[in-house]
Amino acid sequence: MANILILGASYGSLLATKFLMAGHDVTLVCREKTADLINRAGTEVRIKLRDEAEHRAIHSRDLPGKLDAAPPQAIDVSKYDLVGLAMQEPQYANHTIRVLMVKIAEAKLPCLSIMNMPPLPYLKRIPGLEGMNFEEAFTNAQVWERFEPGLISLCSPDPQAFRPPEEEANVLHVGLPTNFKAATFEDEAHNRLLRQLEADIDAVRLDGKDVPVKLKVFDSLFVPLAKWSMLLTGNYRCITLGEPRSIRDAVHSDIALSQSIYDHVDTIARKLGADPADQVPFEKYAKAAESLLKPSSAARAVAGGAPFIERVDLLVKLIAHQLDFPNAAIDDTVQIVDRRLNENLA
Repeated sequence: MANILILGASYGSLLATKFLMAGHDVTLVCREKTADLINRAGTEVRIKLRDEAEHRAIHSRDLPGKLDAAPPQAIDVSKYDLVGLAMQEPQYANHTIRVLMVKIAEAKLPCLSIMNMPPLPYLKRIPGLEGMNFEEAFTNAQVWERFEPGLISLCSPDPQAFRPPEEEANVLHVGLPTNFKAATFEDEAHNRLLRQLEADIDAVRLDGKDVPVKLKVFDSLFVPLAKWSMLLTGNYRCITLGEPRSIRDAVHSDIALSQSIYDHVDTIARKLGADPADQVPFEKYAKAAESLLKPSSAARAVAGGAPFIERVDLLVKLIAHQLDFPNAAIDDTVQIVDRRLNENLA
């Protein structure tokens, strides 16, 4: 049994539920008010099993693993075997989170990120990015200074989930139950833990049925970067100068333009060293996008007045320009996001 610390109780509760179902113990790091709610009532993750019409409600209190929650200042990092990074990248700039991150880095704990924005130390593991400057894409790049790159891995956060606005903060609804695709760590002991978690999650059954959203481990550092094409084609293009649009509309309103953006980002990854086998075909993504009827979390945050969001769009633009491989549509997206965020800041 592993003890796992997950920073972020919203999207993080999906990964936590998978670990709890597999018999591992999890602590969620969140605001004090949310921690009190979770410690009192547990979490509820709603997920649809294959061939079932309705979502199942999976309650943490019914699972073999134990769940608790705490604010960052109450965490003793010596108790944990693995850390999950599940907050939005701007949240790591918060003072109490930064203090906890220093403790995690000093304890040399392996960290598995399910952020859309790859942690800076993870990018340093990719030889093709050496010498590039993309720190301006991060809210506060200093957060990551103390981390050894080999201790940071990344999951492609493909499952789509959201907190229903009418529900309490301990409820998560999974709209697209795909898999977390994780790259390996540098240390083989950490990879053994990762592969054990993969096997334990895979073995879970609910009423004799397989439960979607697996943890899949890959040797390639580039498998998680397949998400970049999806984010640049769909998620960030939900942000407009007016009201946000759904991912489906962002992708399917001009399918030819969408495919050209998607292919361009795939090519950037291949220029850095990705294999085509690491990537997801556009047709598969476009098909999945048909069921994504809400704006992306980034678009909802911008519409709600957020002055900072994760900037994978800017990261990809900076890399593209330093590879002398820019794309006008990506530059346009970055310009729109910049403008909306500046309006929110003002």
